[in-house]
Amino acid sequence: MTLFNPEKTRLQLPNAELIYIPDFYKKTTADTYYNNLLNGTKWQQDEITVYGKTYKQPRLTALYGSTQKSYSYSNITMYPQNFTPLLEQMTNDIELIAETSFNVVLLNLYRHGQDSNGWHADNEKELGTNPAIASLSFGAERPFHFKHRTLANEKYKLLLKHGSLLIMKGEMQHYWLHQIAKTKQFIQPRINLTFRHIK
Repeated sequence: MTLFNPEKTRLQLPNAELIYIPDFYKKTTADTYYNNLLNGTKWQQDEITVYGKTYKQPRLTALYGSTQKSYSYSNITMYPQNFTPLLEQMTNDIELIAETSFNVVLLNLYRHGQDSNGWHADNEKELGTNPAIASLSFGAERPFHFKHRTLANEKYKLLLKHGSLLIMKGEMQHYWLHQIAKTKQFIQPRINLTFRHIK
């Protein structure tokens, strides 16, 4: 039985390869995965320092993988816990579509509209040159904002559906920034998983 949908939409953008699959997992499967991740993940809330001020990161995170190599971003260093059977299954499903291998997954839990992720690129040195990043979304829909670093007119918003998969490849992490912005609207929790390969 096929649990996921391989139908792809390729977005034509300069300096990037972006693939969106809105119904990667069927709703019943996505519902089950969401509940398992929400209740079965060892979530943590790290502190980050910006311009000399330290505060709690506006979301919960967790790192799992098949490697023991650390992963660092925003002056936070995380060490992966072992893949669960569910995360290993998801990784295998996504590798078939992304045509690349992943050995870690960073999970983010956005508990409400005030949880967010500011403008950034996934260009950490551990990921190497032109990394492929696969982003899987469960729960409430949130807009994914992305903009080109130098081309002012290249700015977009994509609503990431429950069970959807977004794959970023090519030069995207060099030339583009992305974010999940805060909102004052009442929003249910959202879980995002970003699959990466640490070199």
